[in-house]
Amino acid sequence: METLLKINNIINEFIWGPPVLILLLGTGLFLAIRTKFIIYRRFGFIAKNTFGKIFDKKEASEGSVTPFQAVSTALAGTVGTGNIAGVATAISLGGPGAVFWMWLAAIIGMTTKFAEITLAVATREKNEKGEWAGGPMYYIKNGLKIPWLSKIFSFLGCLAPLGVGAMVQSNSISDALNASFYIPTWITGIVIGILAFIVIVGGIKRIGQFAEKVVPFMAVVYIIGGIIILIIERNQISVALRAIFTDAFTGTAATGGFAGSTVAMAIRWGVARGIFTNEAGLGTAPIAHSASDIDHPVRQGIWGAFEVFMDTILVCSITALVILTSGLWTDPELKGASLTTAAFNSAFAGGGYIVAVGIALFAFTTLIGWSYYGEKCFEFFVGSNKLTIPYRILYIVLSFIGSIGGLSMVWGIADTLNGLMAIPNLIGILGLSGVVVKLTKDFFKDPDRIRSKDKDWSEFFRNKE
Repeated sequence: METLLKINNIINEFIWGPPVLILLLGTGLFLAIRTKFIIYRRFGFIAKNTFGKIFDKKEASEGSVTPFQAVSTALAGTVGTGNIAGVATAISLGGPGAVFWMWLAAIIGMTTKFAEITLAVATREKNEKGEWAGGPMYYIKNGLKIPWLSKIFSFLGCLAPLGVGAMVQSNSISDALNASFYIPTWITGIVIGILAFIVIVGGIKRIGQFAEKVVPFMAVVYIIGGIIILIIERNQISVALRAIFTDAFTGTAATGGFAGSTVAMAIRWGVARGIFTNEAGLGTAPIAHSASDIDHPVRQGIWGAFEVFMDTILVCSITALVILTSGLWTDPELKGASLTTAAFNSAFAGGGYIVAVGIALFAFTTLIGWSYYGEKCFEFFVGSNKLTIPYRILYIVLSFIGSIGGLSMVWGIADTLNGLMAIPNLIGILGLSGVVVKLTKDFFKDPDRIRSKDKDWSEFFRNKE
């Protein structure tokens, strides 16, 4: 087992190291150029048709969810402990400059996620239950015509959630509630299992209904708490921003207990944590977006750009500024979530409770979101949705085991599997970049026109550029 873990650490270092991170950023930049930077040129339109329509009431047809329920499900899987602990890790290892590179990765990642979601909706299929199913495995199979590569993605995609989604998230919840409210981990585990069962057993319809209510609430609570702290520490905001932009290109000198960091370290940790939090290019979010009741793939794709903006530019930035304005980031004893908690507590008594509740809500919604990713990948891998019930049961059981700290050695392996999913996904996106361009042109020549929801998009995959 020790040898296995060493091998995993080496692979993990590669997956979340410079080669794959460069590939992820390069793919986003390549797509941005090919689409003529449409995501940034039409950002006003995107904001109006995503954030501006959050409260529009509509019902989805049978076997699908509304566009907002789809993005809420994806955000449930995306907005998680990485927004709290991941950002703190980036700063403690890469210095304030890491935040700049995290922002840059998010800006580029907006196009990547737009592209993968657009492709997922254009290649989705109806399963035996009449539900929409899609994601990288479908556009690799139906678009690239490489079935074996789609099987590799789905295999990784049904294993990774058992660790990253079920066990790690439930452990984060139980640890946070035990540390702040002294709730025994086994009690938390039972509650998580019951709540997860209630939501997951209802399939995508119930997951979407749950996500559209909880995700906005948890985001608003955390953001408001962060803004209150930034108002209290408003005199330090300009200092924090100056450090972010200066240290991004000069590195950070040793100060206090901080050992110092180079520009390379700032880039490495900023980009890695940025991609880890918003998952642009990893191929997970398109699985949720594929269930949307939408008339054009690009119309759902722009929700992906909004998703990255919401996750990293907004939520992660709140965390980063609270940490930097507190001055506690130089304390070598504070790491990850403990650093964020200390930073919130430094502004006012009880500020750490915001972090504890935030971790609990963020982690639980991530647990729910990843259950759907794993289920759909498992369904594709075995070629049927008739075995999804056993998968759901296994997922819930592992959620309880994770909450009491069991099988910790699988967490690093699951993280590696999560990263490995990016490779076949990026191959699919790059190979189908011409299709993304054609679909984007088709949509934006008349973006306000509503198309038929039953349209066959296969014509766009003929004679791929």
